[in-house]
Amino acid sequence: MNYYFTLSAKFFFLLVFSCIPATVYATTDSQQTLNLTNHLIGYSGLVIFIIAYALVMAEEFTNLRKSKPVMLAAGIIWAMIGTIYTTHDIPHIAEQAIRHNLLEYAELMLFLLAAMTYINAMEERNIFEALRSWLVRKGFGLRQLFWITGILSFLISPLADNLTTALLMCAVILAVGCNNNQFILLACINIVVAANAGGAFSPFGDITTLMVWQKNITTHQGVIDFWSFFVLFLPSLVNWLVPASLMHFAVPDEQPPCSSDFIPMKRGAKRIVMLFLLTITTAVSFHNFIHLPPVFGMLTGLSFLQFFGYYLKKTAYKDHHGKIDDIEHEGQMGSPVAFDVFTKVARAEWDTLLFFYGVVLCVGGLGFIGYLSLVSEIMYIDWGTTNANVAVGLFSAIVDNIPVMFAVLTMMPDMSMGQWLLVTLTAGVGGSLLSIGSAAGVALMGQARGKYTFFGHLKWAPAIALGYASSIFTHMWLNSHLF
Repeated sequence: MNYYFTLSAKFFFLLVFSCIPATVYATTDSQQTLNLTNHLIGYSGLVIFIIAYALVMAEEFTNLRKSKPVMLAAGIIWAMIGTIYTTHDIPHIAEQAIRHNLLEYAELMLFLLAAMTYINAMEERNIFEALRSWLVRKGFGLRQLFWITGILSFLISPLADNLTTALLMCAVILAVGCNNNQFILLACINIVVAANAGGAFSPFGDITTLMVWQKNITTHQGVIDFWSFFVLFLPSLVNWLVPASLMHFAVPDEQPPCSSDFIPMKRGAKRIVMLFLLTITTAVSFHNFIHLPPVFGMLTGLSFLQFFGYYLKKTAYKDHHGKIDDIEHEGQMGSPVAFDVFTKVARAEWDTLLFFYGVVLCVGGLGFIGYLSLVSEIMYIDWGTTNANVAVGLFSAIVDNIPVMFAVLTMMPDMSMGQWLLVTLTAGVGGSLLSIGSAAGVALMGQARGKYTFFGHLKWAPAIALGYASSIFTHMWLNSHLF
């Protein structure tokens, strides 16, 4: 059976290559890359990617994890590329290209893995639950909670990711909102916009900002380093404040019932937060002062958590009030399990990390075929740089901002620092226009099912769009010297 399958595959590829004239394989002397944009391989790659991404967007309805279709699509696209390059006796060109894409993915994946491990450790130490219970116990009014959760979302997401921030704040809203659907809807919209806006001005706040920072882009005004992103603070703040101010008057002016729920943080929680801040400092220092990739600093910082986890494990008796017998019989007694850093690594969002792999390889493959050069010419030459960068944000409301930003980074248009920061801003906050435009929005639709909905969010899209436009004008006005 395997023999017949192999024979059929060979026959199929021979048929494909024999039916298409060799003149489509235009090459360049510098890289010997093949122009496959008008070739069956190119068309097939586009169709495969579109089908795969349609399945990603339908994840909520099919329950098919988003990593699966893009990983398969990446394998098929590069298999087709590798086959045709082998046919032309230049397989090393395709090999070098895919190794370059794998290196970009490895840096991103390992960076995120370290960050996710810290976030999981803080979650296990009850840091986020303690914050939630404190907010619930304070007895704030609904309008106060609307602004408090928005402010916290904006301030926490630059350090944590926008997804974790949104889920934490939504838990607070659901705990105090009870059956007030109007408040829950408005507060969830506010959280999504604030979390996305907060992530846009920090290299750690969003995957897109992280990709731009790690790319180490150099313009005629210098390198976009860690501190360059913070000029986006005020534009990001405007992006959130404009729709929040408009929604404020629609929030019910009521006092929810107070709760006495108290959740303490576990031992070592505050020290883990300090180690996370130290890890961020290490990553920034490695990048800025000794010119090493930030991922090396993050992995070095992960070792800080590993050593502290060893300390927590060796002193686990303190979690049991000194009762050694509880540790020996923790399975029977229900005592807490000693801290283990590798369980935090295992609990990382592996579906998300593998989704990034599929996206990077798919977009990289389509770029290698030649499609991104065509798109870059249309957008950044025909439309103009500013219009193209504004459109990137609109695209990210429909398609995830990760493939959109990776496509821009693969095209690498010649832009000023102001324009690179503009596309970083628009890609980060554009997803707020629709509930499906960001991971935070999609997650909250599941967490607050039936209360925070696509059409409920869409009702306030004009207010969010006004904030989007205002943030762009604010950036172009305040940072005009960077354009």
